[in-house]
Parts: sequence; structure tokens; C-alpha cells
Amino acid sequence: MVDLEPVPEDWTRALAVVAHPDDLEYGAAAAIARWTGQGKEVAYCLVTSGEAGIDSMPPDECARVRQAEERASAAAVGVGTVEFLSHPDGLVEASLVLRRDLAAAIRRHRPEVVISINFRESFGGPGFNHADHRNTGLALLDAVRDAANRWLFVGAGGDAWSGVRFALFGGSPQAAHGVDVGATIDRGVASLREHRTYLNALPAGTTGTDPDAFLRAMAAQAGPRLGVDLATAFELIPLG
Repeated sequence: MVDLEPVPEDWTRALAVVAHPDDLEYGAAAAIARWTGQGKEVAYCLVTSGEAGIDSMPPDECARVRQAEERASAAAVGVGTVEFLSHPDGLVEASLVLRRDLAAAIRRHRPEVVISINFRESFGGPGFNHADHRNTGLALLDAVRDAANRWLFVGAGGDAWSGVRFALFGGSPQAAHGVDVGATIDRGVASLREHRTYLNALPAGTTGTDPDAFLRAMAAQAGPRLGVDLATAFELIPLG
């Protein structure tokens, strides 16, 4: 059954904001590859460096490795700008500090669209979504409004920016929009594969350790909902 609407593509600049290196690569990166291929500008902003994500690696070393892997991952889908805000991995709060940092990023990059991943309580199954994901998404939505108000966080990031039209959240159980990624799924897979240190550290049998099989299966599940073979589904929240 076709129940997803196409994501509007009449825009030129986007800012992708997520909590951790590898968050965008579990689905959204294939759509980002489509958009950069259309000539759109996309920048990445990582709230943390994922320094608590590999149990066998000290946080300082882990941060360096994961930052490098994220930059390589972004390059695989045509993204050249990757920023890290250095909030603590695993302890992200939807605080005024994070809202200020995100508002500043929005003012610097002046996007028409912001992109993130699911901030709802779950991904539609029995598990509970990570606190960093939930708090990053909520702070991002608030920061869009903050960035547009010239009296809030004065001087942070530059002049106020009110040009964000909508937010896209990948992996949401409330997704009602989609993007055809049939031509860019290979680049999405390549992007996730750049996180080799992180993937190799995951316990055997963990979902997503085989990027090609995982991403293709997920895209094949969403595709028919958009009337195509392969798609990435997004929750779209109007903001403009």
C-alpha cells in the first residue's frame, strides 16, 4: 500500500543534526546522497563524538577515531562539512546550552531543512529509544524557533535565521513521507561501512553489523509504501 508522500525537494540547503557518529548512516545517508547529487548543500552537526560508544576503547581515543570515521562517512555521500559540538556522549540533555549551540549552528548554516533521526520514545517496537536521540531531536526543534528570534542567544552563530521550512526525522514510527533511494543506496551502504571500528566492536549478531543487508532490507520495506523499490522513510514536521 502506498501511504508515504514524497519529501519535498524544492530546497537548496540542509543541516543534519544527530547525537552520534553513525546515527545518520542507518538510513538517512542514502537520501542525503540523493540530495547532494542534485546539487543541494548538506552539512553535518554532531552533538557528541560518540566517545562512550566502544567499550574496549578509552573515550579520548574513541572520539578521535569516530570523528575521523564520521568525516569519511560524510564524504561518501557528498558532505564536506562536519562539525562536532562535544556534548558528553550518553548524557545529552535538551538543555538551554544545547539549544544555544544548535541555534548557533542553524544561524551559521542557514538551512531550509533540518535532518535528524527518530526522537520518539521508541522505533515502533518494544525497546526504548536512546536518551541522546530523544533529547537531541527535541532540542533541535526548539533551536529552530530560537534561531529565528533575534532576542534569544544574541550573537550566537550570527544573525537570526527564520528560513527553516521543515524538519525530517529518519526511522520514526510516525513517518508519513519518503525518499526514493534506489539510485543512491550503494552510497548509503558505503557511508555506513566507513564506521568500521564501531561496527567491528559490536557484539556478534547485533542488528546492523552487515551494512549492505541491513540497509537494503530496510529500504525494501519502505519502498513499496512510496511506490518505488527502495526508499527511506521520514517523519516531516513543518516549521516555517
